[in-house]
Amino acid sequence: MATGTLYTYPENFRAYKALIAAQYSGAQVKVAENFVFGETNKTSDFLKKFPSGKVPAFETANGNYLSESNAIAFFLANEQLRGGNCPFAQAKVQQWLSYADNEIVPASCSWVFPLLGIMPQQKNSTAKQDVTAVLDLLNNKLVESTYLVGERITLADIVVFTSLLHVYQYVLEPSVRSGFGNVNRWFITILNQPQVKQVIKNYVLCEKAIVFDPKKYAEFQAKTSGKPQVNKQEKTEKPVPKKTEKVKAAPVEEMDIADEALAAEPKSKDPFDAMPKGTFNFDEFKRCYSNEDESVSVPFFWEKFDPENYSIWFGEYKYNDELTKTFMSCNLITGMFQRLDKMRKQAFASVCLFGDDNNSTISGVWVWRGHDLAFTLSSDWQIDYDCYSWKKLDAKSEETKNLVTQYFSWTGADKGGRKFNQGKIFK
Repeated sequence: MATGTLYTYPENFRAYKALIAAQYSGAQVKVAENFVFGETNKTSDFLKKFPSGKVPAFETANGNYLSESNAIAFFLANEQLRGGNCPFAQAKVQQWLSYADNEIVPASCSWVFPLLGIMPQQKNSTAKQDVTAVLDLLNNKLVESTYLVGERITLADIVVFTSLLHVYQYVLEPSVRSGFGNVNRWFITILNQPQVKQVIKNYVLCEKAIVFDPKKYAEFQAKTSGKPQVNKQEKTEKPVPKKTEKVKAAPVEEMDIADEALAAEPKSKDPFDAMPKGTFNFDEFKRCYSNEDESVSVPFFWEKFDPENYSIWFGEYKYNDELTKTFMSCNLITGMFQRLDKMRKQAFASVCLFGDDNNSTISGVWVWRGHDLAFTLSSDWQIDYDCYSWKKLDAKSEETKNLVTQYFSWTGADKGGRKFNQGKIFK
């Protein structure tokens, strides 16, 4: 098992690749303490180990040294992340790593960094169009694929995902990203993997794109004027392009990404916090449901349920005629649950698959705080919900009570007579 020390500054998207790979492989990685970008990496000791002076940089426990984020991530990854035993799959992984470095990162940095004030604004920049081209390509790739290479997460997904973090955080507001549903679904799926969440914490999708403010760059330059230069080109005034010339996004060297500016970004609040708490305790019910038979947990639900402040909904997948293999249908349910992870505290659902291969349906009973359709309360929750038709149920009716019993107990059949196949619980 690989062990060693990673040198990087906080929230370095390039370093995330290595740290996420280590989470999957179990590699023991320590992030160097007291590392100061522009100082630590300029010392003679650091340069002796890593002559380029770039970070992330990795020092193994037995005294070997690696630079370049993709190489470090590859070293720390397991066989599955590298593409398994298939040479072609391994080559496809490398293809996506090259695409991320050569196409995605330059376009993302050229669009986002000027808005953050850490790079000068380029007139006639094509960065936005370049990012759109990337998203179009990925959206087409992910029409029929869950992941970029094969049927499981690889370094291709991790590296492309980390390369897109800034655009999803700062500029792809809901109206902009709505045209890239397949990429959105994939991005949120990766974001919600347990191994990723251990590394990237408190990440918030863009609600409103940041805009260019010329004062930001001047302020940033004033802040960093006393620091060593990172790249001479960054300090050199660039010629203004002609009006007819389009400026292609150029490769961006590793730089200090203004941690103060990033930390100042507002964090999204839980939409449920604005609603009355009521008396229904989700945690109490979930413990009961997990530990007791449905003959106990279903009556417990009705005994404790607070219809004044909570509601029950029925969701039915709209495109059942497109469902093929049952395992793929179950993956749809699981993927939706992963992308709704932040709803778990104030929601519960039992979603069931009825029928068999090429003849199945998906539907479920959902419970959450409040009386409105919960998915509309946050852009983070809107990736999958419009693939379902939603109906608010009358909590006092016998029909609802029977439906809740059926779905919570995983019994019966759908309205077309298809028998219960398997179910998933959101809790």
